[in-house]
Amino acid sequence: MIELFRSNDPIELSWAQSVLADEGIISHIFDYHASIIEGSIGALPRRLMVDGEMESRAKYILDIARRDLDAHNAATDSNDAFASE
Repeated sequence: MIELFRSNDPIELSWAQSVLADEGIISHIFDYHASIIEGSIGALPRRLMVDGEMESRAKYILDIARRDLDAHNAATDSNDAFASE
């Protein structure tokens, strides 16, 4: 298993798992229970893991999805700015 990234944000991890699952890539979150045991204070980030053979494809898919999400958020922010004027 290869680590794609670490995060304390359960929403980001869930989003990434969903994006990967939509493309047929199975992923796992490591350290989930350890994070809960320590009180979820953020000392132990969770790790998103994939099979080593899927690493480059998974990274590419997440990179494209993040770019699309950033573009969507930027468009939404600019529309909100125009609506408030």
